[in-house]
Amino acid sequence: MQELLKTYEDKMNKTLEVLQSDYGTIRAGRANPHVLDKIKVDYYGTPTPLQQVGNISVPEARMIVIQPWEKNLLKAIEKAILTSDLGINPTNDGTVIRLVFPELTEERRKQLAKDVKKKGEAAKVAMRNIRRDANDTFKKMEKSGDMSEDDLELANNKIQKLIDKMTDKVDKAVEAKTKEILTV
Repeated sequence: MQELLKTYEDKMNKTLEVLQSDYGTIRAGRANPHVLDKIKVDYYGTPTPLQQVGNISVPEARMIVIQPWEKNLLKAIEKAILTSDLGINPTNDGTVIRLVFPELTEERRKQLAKDVKKKGEAAKVAMRNIRRDANDTFKKMEKSGDMSEDDLELANNKIQKLIDKMTDKVDKAVEAKTKEILTV
């Protein structure tokens, strides 16, 4: 039973990690290099993550500078950024690419805050599905005689405590990201 509970806890932790990495890609007024995490550059015919073809730095609060290791990649990087859903036009000066992030409008901040809440809710739903799978597995084990009724009750209580703890973490992540976005 402990191994099963550990498996379900790992699944919930992965759900939380995915949520936090999604939050890393949501920009909140200041430049964050993680907004580039999902962008792939055509590197000699192979889609390659942007971080693997150049140096990414944040010299100012609202600017990201990408310095490719090979100058012939400037056009490919520029194209990848333009075709992404980043919504920022890159500036290419022949040696580096600059991304200047405009100040977020209040309306855009509120929209981003709504998106953050939606992603948090989706994570909670995923965790509830994991709990349901766990409870179903425990019931099957009890019916087949691999688990007693008392063990079933104990397992259900443990999985409930686990889901309570994890949804708390999701709520805290949502709250922190929302605060970050709404802070001007």
